[in-house]
Amino acid sequence: MLAIAAALLLAWTVLTIVPLYWMLVGSLQDSAASASFRPSMIPEALSLAPYERFFAKTAAWRWLFNSLLVSSVLTVTNVFFASLAGYAFAKLKFPGSNAIFWILLSTMMIPAQVTLIPLYILMVNTLQLQDTYTAIILPTAVSVGNIFLMKQYMSSLPTSLIHAARIDACGEFRIFWKVILPLAKPGLAVLAIFTFVASWNEFFWPFLITSSSDMRTIQVGLASFVFAESTDFGAMMAGATIGALPMMILFFSLQRYFLQGITIGAVKG
Repeated sequence: MLAIAAALLLAWTVLTIVPLYWMLVGSLQDSAASASFRPSMIPEALSLAPYERFFAKTAAWRWLFNSLLVSSVLTVTNVFFASLAGYAFAKLKFPGSNAIFWILLSTMMIPAQVTLIPLYILMVNTLQLQDTYTAIILPTAVSVGNIFLMKQYMSSLPTSLIHAARIDACGEFRIFWKVILPLAKPGLAVLAIFTFVASWNEFFWPFLITSSSDMRTIQVGLASFVFAESTDFGAMMAGATIGALPMMILFFSLQRYFLQGITIGAVKG
């Protein structure tokens, strides 16, 4: 059984790595080689020309800036608001807290595609926010999933510290800022990383709400990188590599936080 499991894991690893390797190799070949039906998996010569063409033919720097800006703002807003809400649901007792929490959780059962049309009408027709950073950021400024994550994590923090701070005449926000946040740093780190990755990789909503090239994120920009006569597959591979590289670096440098995010809040102590 162990050998079968190892073989299955090895096969899955190969299936996962081959497309990434193909993308990297395709971004370092000339156009003819990268556009071939059977591109060479071991290139005869390496070239940075696809990267030069990608930056020359597109607003790549603007797309990268937009992705970085949107992902950073969404990370900050989600960490702040989700931690506040998580603290309130975990440690504060107020009328209707359980009902409100379960109502919020029930919204996670609604497919995102169902809410796209009313959300689009609200942003474009009512608020007149089409093709703006506000329209990209506002719908996901805080997510229910992140609130649930922080509520589960903060439920494991000792309540006795909060009572001691109240005895010392600390207000609720000061308790949150001086006591809860320092203890919740591991949970906040996981929340920030997961939010940044999800925001960076988000495609459909930025694609739907933006219309100009200057407002596109890197993922949306890559989808629009086509030509009437032909497609420059080498430059597309280069763009895909550039778009994926920050996430690869983030994952391998902060891998322990990704693994911690799988089990966060699973055990209450």
